Parts: sequence; structure tokens; C-alpha cells
Amino acid sequence: MNETQKYIIDQLESLREKSTDRDKSLEEFLFKTVMSKKFRKYSVNPEYQNHIRSAIELNVKNKEPIKVTLVFGGYKLWRFEEAPEPDWAELFSMIYYAHWLKPIADHYKPGVWFDFYSDDVIVQYIDNIPEEDTRQYGKVFQELLDFLKKYIPNNFKMTFHRVGDQYKSEEDFLADVESQKKKLLEKYGGKIPHLSEEQKETLNLNVRLTPEQEKNKRWQEEVQLLHDAYILVEKRRPYYRTPDKIVAITKKIDNTIAVGTTKTSIAKFWAGVGALKKTESGLIETILSPSQLSSVNPKWETIEIKGLEGKNFKQIRVVY
Repeated sequence: MNETQKYIIDQLESLREKSTDRDKSLEEFLFKTVMSKKFRKYSVNPEYQNHIRSAIELNVKNKEPIKVTLVFGGYKLWRFEEAPEPDWAELFSMIYYAHWLKPIADHYKPGVWFDFYSDDVIVQYIDNIPEEDTRQYGKVFQELLDFLKKYIPNNFKMTFHRVGDQYKSEEDFLADVESQKKKLLEKYGGKIPHLSEEQKETLNLNVRLTPEQEKNKRWQEEVQLLHDAYILVEKRRPYYRTPDKIVAITKKIDNTIAVGTTKTSIAKFWAGVGALKKTESGLIETILSPSQLSSVNPKWETIEIKGLEGKNFKQIRVVY
């Protein structure tokens, strides 16, 4: 067994270890675990801290799991050779979130429900990523969740759901998007607003340009309008903006809890690739964004872990 394989297996096996006894009342312990500075990367506004307490109290009262929903892209950035499937980045993030909330499962019998909520339904329309690619991503993502089950407590449920599944049909979904787009244009006086440089950089990274878009000077504004309309669709937010759910996300947004993706990473796992980084004390998992990947020179190392299938789990990048 080589060093990289041993490190990853050790991280998985560590999920079997029970956390130390709690030293607070149950609800305070649950709140402190959710708010752990070890895992969240930004402060949480007071209003949302109150919501977190309220959601915990409601779940405890109803003897239900503590419910956390993480909203994410649901695809692998097309610029990576790993696309369209998940890679080590997704697995490392799953392990990270399991470590975050596992103390709850250890000390609260109803446990935890950690739900990955995918925005993949819009990806083919704003990023020009084929639907079969996002379907394949979701298939392998679920396989990773199934793989992880044997390492986490039985009362720690990790699931994968999609915004698209909230609609009866694709036609219903697209009609909702078009309706929201029309409302936005009315709000903007019929004009598409100009974008910030940060917004343009994000679009340049994510969108696989079509020949038609390359000829269109305002393609960025048009894609951003479609994105903003999607955010407002009627069946997206009601899924997770409920009294009993806590919303996690990988960037700082009000009324969420912003968490990292590994101990040292804030890069989105679906827009990054997983790697191991060599340190003085050994190895540590990391997620590299496209710019980070281009600035380092990782070496590929062969690896094999029983039960981990898929094209992206036969080798791993190691940064020395």
C-alpha cells in the first residue's frame, strides 16, 4: 500500500471513530457543532444563527434528523480532463462534511440528513454542457455517496436531489424560467444590465462558448440574465428554505452557513479537482481551481481503493 492510498483509507476509516462526549446541553451541543469554526469559513449573520437554533429546536422536538442542505452546481467543470464525472474533489468534500456533522450523529439518535441539492437542470442552458454529461455526473455522485455509507453511522444520511426533479416536466421548468426572465426584464426596463468584471470572469470560466455566442458581444449579459431568472424559479428555493432545514453553501451569502470543501480549500468541488498536497508532516487533501492547477505541477500517482469505481479514481494528483 503506497502513501497516498494509505492516507485516503485512513481518512475514511477515521469516520468510524466516535467523537468525544458532549459537554453541553443537547441543543447547545447541536448548535455549536453546526457552527464549528473548524469547518465554516465565514461568519454567519445573527438572523441566520437564530434560524439555525430554531431549526435545531424544531427537529429535536419532532425527533427528526438535523437537516442540512448544500446547494451546488451538479456538474464537473468542462475544462478539466476529469469531466464530466466527479473526482477526488467530490469525495474529499463528502468526507469533510461527514466529519463536520458526525458528532451530531454520535450523540443525537435521530442523526443527520445532509442533502446535496443540484442545480444541474440549468447547466445545459447557461454553460452549454450536454444533459448526458450532467446525468453521468449525478450517477457517479450517487455512487460515491453509496460508497461512503459503510464508513459513516447508520443515522447519518447523505442524499442527492435535483432542482429539476421538483418539476413535472422539462417544459414546466423552462416555462418557469421564461416567466422569471420576463419579470426581470420588466424590472430592468427592458434592458439587460451591465456586468461586473467578477461576473464576467465567472462566465468566461464556466461557459463553453458556441459559435453563435462568439459572434455575440453581449453573450455574457444574456447568460447572466438566464442565470438570474433561474435563481428565482418557483420550485427551487422552497425545497430548502423551510423552518426545519439549514442551508450550507461554499461561498459567503447572507442567510446561509458558508463552509469550505476541505480543511484548506474553499474552491468549489464541482469546479475544481481533488489532489493530495505533500507537507512537512505528511499529506493533506486539497481542491484545486483551474488557476491553482495551472500554477502548480502535480504528479500523477496510481491508486486503487476497493469499492471506488469510475474513471477518475485510478490515479490522483500529488502536489510536492
